[in-house]
Amino acid sequence: MQEIQQLKGKTIVIIGASKGIGREVALQAKHLGANLVLGSRSQSNLSGDHILELPLDVRNEQSVQTFCEKAMQTFGNVDVLINSAGVGTFSSILESSTEDFDQMLAVNLRGAYLTCKYFGKQMVKQGNGQIINLVSIAGTTALPGNGGYSASKFGLLGFTRVLQAELRAKGVQITSVIPGAVSSSFWDQINPKPNMDNMIPVETVAQHIMHLITQPAGAFVDEITIMPPLGIL
Repeated sequence: MQEIQQLKGKTIVIIGASKGIGREVALQAKHLGANLVLGSRSQSNLSGDHILELPLDVRNEQSVQTFCEKAMQTFGNVDVLINSAGVGTFSSILESSTEDFDQMLAVNLRGAYLTCKYFGKQMVKQGNGQIINLVSIAGTTALPGNGGYSASKFGLLGFTRVLQAELRAKGVQITSVIPGAVSSSFWDQINPKPNMDNMIPVETVAQHIMHLITQPAGAFVDEITIMPPLGIL
């Protein structure tokens, strides 16, 4: 009941809302009555009176800027930004594709930079707001085969910490969510596909994010790490 009261009338922007963690957060936030602004390159197929779904390519600055402007025109303010868009390709560094490397940096790091930049300006103007960046355990731990992915996620973690230092005094909370392996659609394009039996359920990660959004006032949470019961994988 308390969560419903806290989210009713709140505007939550979810980047990467068509699948995985982003979609699950959108489903849970919709159930709790939030206004939703959903951005992704494909449709999430979520609809409702308080849902604005827009095409978004986080690699393109104009696309991000237009997305932000339309969100503000529709709801007037933004309370929470969740960056959950991400791509991953895994191989040894020496055998990796430069194109794949560039793509991971463009989506996972530069894309988050752009959304934080435009929505962060609005939050500073409001004097409040919350940004949640989905990092990864690959952003804190050196895992063989994760060269490009880790580079983007280590970078995202560092970027998020700087953003915390810059916006904390302006009333904007910034949190890094650092999960181990999550049983989500992220792995659909990975070959060979790993055993997902012991990974974190995507619903569980989304519930942790919902707790961050509905936490009591009086403290900022800078970082949370969420691990599968048996470790990273």
